[in-house]
Amino acid sequence: MAHIVVLGAGTGGMPCAYELRDALGKEHEITVINERDYFQFTPSNPWVAVDWRKREDITFDIKPHLERRGIAFIPSRCEIINATDNTLVLENGDNIQYDYLVIATGPRLVFEEVEGAGPEGGNTHSICTVDHAENFRNDYFKFLEDPGQMIIGAMPFASCFGPAYEFSFIVDADLRKRKMRDKVPITYVTSEPYIGHLGLGGVGDSKGMLESEMRAHHIKWITNAKVTKVEPGLMHVEEFDDSGHKIKEHQLKFKLSMMLPAFKGAESVMSVEKLCNPRGFVFVDEYQRSPTYPNIYAAGVCIAIPPVEATAVPTGAPKTGYMIESMVTAIVHNISNELKGEKPDTKATWNAICLADMGDTGAAFVALPQIPPRNVAWFKKGKWVHMAKVAFEKYFIRKMKKGSSEPIYEKYILKMLGIGKLK
Repeated sequence: MAHIVVLGAGTGGMPCAYELRDALGKEHEITVINERDYFQFTPSNPWVAVDWRKREDITFDIKPHLERRGIAFIPSRCEIINATDNTLVLENGDNIQYDYLVIATGPRLVFEEVEGAGPEGGNTHSICTVDHAENFRNDYFKFLEDPGQMIIGAMPFASCFGPAYEFSFIVDADLRKRKMRDKVPITYVTSEPYIGHLGLGGVGDSKGMLESEMRAHHIKWITNAKVTKVEPGLMHVEEFDDSGHKIKEHQLKFKLSMMLPAFKGAESVMSVEKLCNPRGFVFVDEYQRSPTYPNIYAAGVCIAIPPVEATAVPTGAPKTGYMIESMVTAIVHNISNELKGEKPDTKATWNAICLADMGDTGAAFVALPQIPPRNVAWFKKGKWVHMAKVAFEKYFIRKMKKGSSEPIYEKYILKMLGIGKLK
């Protein structure tokens, strides 16, 4: 009997555990370890931040749902990964032995890379966790009593730009509903070289479409922007041209700001010799395995993917839902093969698919493959995307509670977009 440990219980770790259970049967032990005892559906955090969702709508206790599928759960932070002797040391004092380890920890949020940034002792907010989204909501209610300038965007080395765009339009929509949009100037500040870059070098006409939408919604922007310091009510920004020459310095006043931070790998993962790149993201081969430790697999935001292109201000490549689902499925097939004495043979399809909510409409994009040149570069807008995002939220949460290993993107999202199966 083998023991497979999944480190992380987010949108990658939970589906991975369920798929492993279905693929391996009852003869193998599966354990999920997560620093929190609850699951949070991260894509819904922008809605929590404007009070369109409550915490209880997008979170639930993990343990009963995993245990119903015969999967053990330990709510504790992993402090040390001893990759040479296949042991994890947890914050609660437990030592956990594994035969295979799947790292699905997601990122560590490194607000400290910009002085004065972050929701904990800093001067900007985040929507990367449900706690952060609730903190924004609390300050947002105060802000509505005395509104003013708002700044939304992404810091240098950020890699997940979609939520920043979503949040800009969601806040715009919420303010319009409250008949207060005219009282809140919004500026979008981003490390991207142009609007609609998305960390992907653009997708289809994402540049033109998003620029048009931001103009229509009266959202100003600064691109190639390096935030250097955030003081209370004042953001210091250096603006560069595409060649990397500084062309302007901005001191932007604000009353409320949400800036997505840069990511790094989890500290326990980052400290393992030869497992990660300098920013703590896990190196993987074509089968999602560590080249140094072949019984360690990784999926999701925690893996190392090089930027699509060099940019004047550093940006990273996003890992979207379909890509993560594909990584998880590949890992499950390959571990199953190894346990049967066969070689790994399944590769993930690193294609980018995203449904981005825009408050009362939305945008969907497909990049196949993620890195240009592409076979498919598709970008569409419409109210149907907003409705699809709502439906996706409810279906994914229900799937996680039910313990289903059904591939959502492959079975539903691609059909809904009229694309068919991607290879």
